[in-house]
Amino acid sequence: MKRRAFIALLGGAAAWPLAARAQQVMPVIGFLSDQSPAETADFAAAVRRGLSEAGYVEGRNAAFEFRWGEGRNDRLPALAADLVRRRVAVIVAMGTPSSHAAKAATTTIPIVFYTGSDPVAGGLVASFNRPGGNLTGVVNANVELVPKRLELLHEVVPAATVVPLLINPANPTLAEPATSKLQAVAPTLGLQLHVLHATTDREIDAAFEALMKLQVGALVIGTDPLFVARAEKLAELSVRHAIPPFFSTDRLLRVVA
Repeated sequence: MKRRAFIALLGGAAAWPLAARAQQVMPVIGFLSDQSPAETADFAAAVRRGLSEAGYVEGRNAAFEFRWGEGRNDRLPALAADLVRRRVAVIVAMGTPSSHAAKAATTTIPIVFYTGSDPVAGGLVASFNRPGGNLTGVVNANVELVPKRLELLHEVVPAATVVPLLINPANPTLAEPATSKLQAVAPTLGLQLHVLHATTDREIDAAFEALMKLQVGALVIGTDPLFVARAEKLAELSVRHAIPPFFSTDRLLRVVA
């Protein structure tokens, strides 16, 4: 993601609700994330720095309201509704689940999203060039890169013929595109895709036990905040079971390395 481009979008969005801002001592920027404060610290710090460069300094002429899902997507609608009640000037939504929760909560407050899935296919915006409504944002094409990770796996572990994919079915906007893309690519590489589902820590443990029975040589982990939040756990399980993970976050890669 280009930080300056994102901040430019955010700064512009903060200027949209002029009437609302006129009634406030300072504009309040709502921040909604499906992850935890620690997992979103770098992103939140970048937003603060960028807005400061644009003239919006926290505590001087701008304020923040943070809401964290802590890996529980079921909490996001209530958190988004709370930001709307707070009458924030703009909502920064980090992640696909947070973006959808924010969209469902308001049609008037500007929303600047950061998502790893296709916002058009996922129903966030009407199109890339004319998003429409009250949403705009930045896309990190994580889902689009899932087939590339499968190709990389095939190059690194050429003997593997059965390739497992771990997805979170509770987040279909990410799980379904990743699954369909890999199902289309796997046969062209002579691979058989085996899909595993996990929505809890217990199910993640069960998935790795199933992998041991399959005797696979590697694992593709789908793009999902649930797995990002459990990067260390996934790394530990991968090392314990000697199953190299192919994942979308550098946090897991650093742990494994």
